[in-house]
Amino acid sequence: MKKFLLCALTAFTFCSVKAQEVKNTIKINPLSALLRTGSVFYERKVDDGMSVQLGVAYTGIKLDDTKFTGLAVTPEVRFYLKKHAPAGLYAAPFLRYQNYTVSDDADEGKYTSFGGGAVMGYQWVFGSGFALDLFFGPSYNNGNYKASSGSDEPEIKGGIEGFGLRTGVTIGFGF
Repeated sequence: MKKFLLCALTAFTFCSVKAQEVKNTIKINPLSALLRTGSVFYERKVDDGMSVQLGVAYTGIKLDDTKFTGLAVTPEVRFYLKKHAPAGLYAAPFLRYQNYTVSDDADEGKYTSFGGGAVMGYQWVFGSGFALDLFFGPSYNNGNYKASSGSDEPEIKGGIEGFGLRTGVTIGFGF
């Protein structure tokens, strides 16, 4: 009987925790590792139809002969169309700040940019707290390069400068 009561109490406690409303999610983009980038996102529910998210990424990517090493910060506001934040279909304008050391065989310098865009996405938050988020949309970044060695500017491309596509899959946990 004691074992049954202990199991029932544990199950009740576990179910109560699962039933609580999710107000925060912490996520990572596992696909970004393929591009030698690590990114983490924190999302906070503001009300039923809106949340705010902050993403931070560190990269060491090499595009052709140009290597980028540094940090990007991406704040966004998510508007959930069915007012069930942080789950469901959303539209989200975002800003992006990037600060990279850029180098190729002959030149090195600092590249700083500011940009933004908008994404559409869908986020699932399951009863266990597991979160899955898929998103895509256009972006634009414009920046300045300041040489520290060499005389030419390395080629800056690949969605880091100019028009690009922001897309991703994130997984994480809601609480």
